[in-house]
Amino acid sequence: MLTLEEFKEKYPPETLRKEIPESPISSLRGIQYLYGKLYTLATTGGGEYAPYLTPDAASDLIDTDDSLVVVRIDLSSENPQLADDKKGAVWVTRYADDLVQKVGHCKYPAARGIDHSVTHQAGRNSDPEKLARYAKERLTKWATDEVVTDAAATHDDGWIIRELAELAESEKVLEAIENEVIASLGGESATSLLTVQVKLETDGEYRWPGELDVFNEAMRQRKLSKLVTKNKADDSSGAATDLVTGTQSRTVGTSEDPQNYFLGKQRETFPGLDIEEAWRSHPISEDAAVTVMNAETFVEACTYRTFGAKVYYLPYFFGHQTPEKAYELYELLYSAVNEDEDVTPIERAYLNSREKDISETDLRFYVSAVMPHQMSRYDVFGETLNGQLHYPKELALTHNQLVTNASAFTTNAENNWTAPLPTNENWALLSETDDRLNSVSTGWYFHQTFAERDDEDADADDPRIEALVSVLSGNAIAVDVLLEEYVARIIDEESGDDEFDGFPSFLVASQFAQLCALADENLKLLTTTDPAKEPITRQPHYEQIIMDTLETIIATDGGHPAGSKLESFINETPALAPSRDDSDGSVTAERRGAFLLGALVGDVGSYQEYSEDRSTTLVDQYPVKSITRSRIKKVAQETIAKTLTYTRQEKKSGQSYPGTKADHIVDRLRETILNPDPDDWEIDTDDLRFYYALGVTYGMNDHPDWGKLQSDETDESEEEH
Repeated sequence: MLTLEEFKEKYPPETLRKEIPESPISSLRGIQYLYGKLYTLATTGGGEYAPYLTPDAASDLIDTDDSLVVVRIDLSSENPQLADDKKGAVWVTRYADDLVQKVGHCKYPAARGIDHSVTHQAGRNSDPEKLARYAKERLTKWATDEVVTDAAATHDDGWIIRELAELAESEKVLEAIENEVIASLGGESATSLLTVQVKLETDGEYRWPGELDVFNEAMRQRKLSKLVTKNKADDSSGAATDLVTGTQSRTVGTSEDPQNYFLGKQRETFPGLDIEEAWRSHPISEDAAVTVMNAETFVEACTYRTFGAKVYYLPYFFGHQTPEKAYELYELLYSAVNEDEDVTPIERAYLNSREKDISETDLRFYVSAVMPHQMSRYDVFGETLNGQLHYPKELALTHNQLVTNASAFTTNAENNWTAPLPTNENWALLSETDDRLNSVSTGWYFHQTFAERDDEDADADDPRIEALVSVLSGNAIAVDVLLEEYVARIIDEESGDDEFDGFPSFLVASQFAQLCALADENLKLLTTTDPAKEPITRQPHYEQIIMDTLETIIATDGGHPAGSKLESFINETPALAPSRDDSDGSVTAERRGAFLLGALVGDVGSYQEYSEDRSTTLVDQYPVKSITRSRIKKVAQETIAKTLTYTRQEKKSGQSYPGTKADHIVDRLRETILNPDPDDWEIDTDDLRFYYALGVTYGMNDHPDWGKLQSDETDESEEEH
């Protein structure tokens, strides 16, 4: 395959402009056709027969021992005969780069049968007897094939093929070929291409199949015949407008596809499909179909696997195609084929776009995920032509910035109190990481937060793969699905076998960070049809530091930072924040009540664990799976009662409280949870449970920043001395 420099040299702009379609890409077939064109130019060159050749099929044989077995036939006299010169009737040599065009190989990807070209590729490590049989079949099978003989009958040089077929009737000739092959291989097995050379004039040279039009035309006709006869069709072809080029031509209905779409077995794609009339449902011309098939190398280089599905991420340039765009696209595709780096196509495209300063608005992607099944059936997820690198890249950057800079996850330098939610450098979603784009690209981003499956491979309706495709293509994810997945994962973690695991606070914080990143107003990757959940899809704005100075703390909360932190977090989180048109009975108010209840349970539970040395706390007593609308009132009453008990105990021990312990939570909870009565709440269970879990995480993290306090005390001690 040509390097970019070689490609540019061989195909200057004026030459390339004539080879590529000028019209904008408007379909998957258009992308495949362009890929096929570029691949053909880079491997077999231009010309009528170039798209039909398969130079990569035997590329691993180049420059290997005994990789080319040539049956040499002299047709220069009245009676055809095997060659009798120094090289002999059978010449075993090395398949080399300069022979790729000459042998004119066209692979037929079938378990049985012969290749389309007279050149045939044998299986790996075939024994001499099998290779001898394949050598004889260049005459006995290929030259006598019905399609080949029909092509010969209408070609001026058809006599060449007819004389090969005539030789096939001679047992003496066939025996000589067999003996020569076995003797030349010395009894050793080999992986080889088998072909022929023919001499046409007495004083002429032996010529390769690729040098003679009759061999090329017979190869072409044989390959075309397969495009109309797959799946037991007799002749699925007819005159129609080619959907790729827009020209009137003979179109075929059962051609192959690099992505296995539009197959005859895919009856659900075309209900009531008649195989013979398939060309009407999906008309593609013969030459376009073959060019599309040649896209496979580039298509495969731009795919990767995750959750058992195959993700296609195929780059192309928006608008009319130009030589300049073709060069840039070829560079992307060439690097995808030849670079060994273990990165996804998304990461490679990101790196290339930065290095080459490629406009991300011009660079688009076809995105889909395919789940293969038996019998060549496939489920296709979220197919789109409008994928942009912007979405996975920006999601990765947004998430990193959120957990490192946003006040919801970072402690104010002026404040000796923890951030609202915890971070942890050992949790990928709670720390900045350089491989976030890889996490997003592979779906690991959702694997960490969604419900776990017994089988790591995705099902036909697996929300992990659907979420991945949505992000790659820029389509919004239903927030209802996220909440369902989040809660299921939380409950799984809560009821795990490890008794020391405790409440999964880092998981909940990770889920919330993901939820916030997806809600970014520049991405808009969250959606819902439920007006009650609409606030969850809005982006929180945590960039503003919660408490700037000690004076602000005293002014807003009587000198205690916990109350100001809670008020700011609620007000800056749209899913929880009161609004002017918020009635007491709104779902947002109910969600806020669930959060506050969780915050109090988490706060008291932490107190029980660290001050009371209790092995079972309120957090254990009221797990997420136990929280329902009907239990909210009881849990709230019991938790507030427990808070009052601890307040009285501490006052008896000499500690002075101006009010109730954790009163910054209790007061707000009382306001929220009693009006309306929780029995009349309308909030969905998943919504209720997730924000209760978020509250528990908040409450467990709601305490002085011990590390900051110790650091401040050390600094003060050093200043005194």
